[in-house]
Amino acid sequence: MAAILPRTTRRAAALLPCSVPPRSSARLARFLDGISAASNSAGISSVEFVPWHNGGGILHRAASVDPTAVVEAGAVVHSGAVLGKEVVIGSGAVVGPSVSVGQSTRIGYNVVLSNCSVGQFCIIHNGACIGQDGFGFFVDEDGQVKKKPQVSAHY
Repeated sequence: MAAILPRTTRRAAALLPCSVPPRSSARLARFLDGISAASNSAGISSVEFVPWHNGGGILHRAASVDPTAVVEAGAVVHSGAVLGKEVVIGSGAVVGPSVSVGQSTRIGYNVVLSNCSVGQFCIIHNGACIGQDGFGFFVDEDGQVKKKPQVSAHY
């Protein structure tokens, strides 16, 4: 087993991408700066992302975040997002633009929220994606294939 481990480790390290994002919030902000410099035509600037004092995540200056909210390291809160009182955003989670999260809600690790509003006292479990395509397709009366719409709110 000991002879196999070093080879496996080297092989796994070779498979990792060269630009793995850094883990600390300040380094993550610098990493985002590099990305936004590459996509400057879109008008995105990571100077607008700042480290959050409670948890180590980063958020956009245009986000509205209650001072009691926790945004854990590696989490990103985008512009126009609203986080209520005592909200917890887990590591690696992304709260998209204009998403609102109600009071005392817990967002798990690696959750992605976009185009949605999450109510008060909710728990969104690790790895969930809310607000994206994913309900599948259906065939309408005319025989056309259509995406199934997301029509419910989470309160």
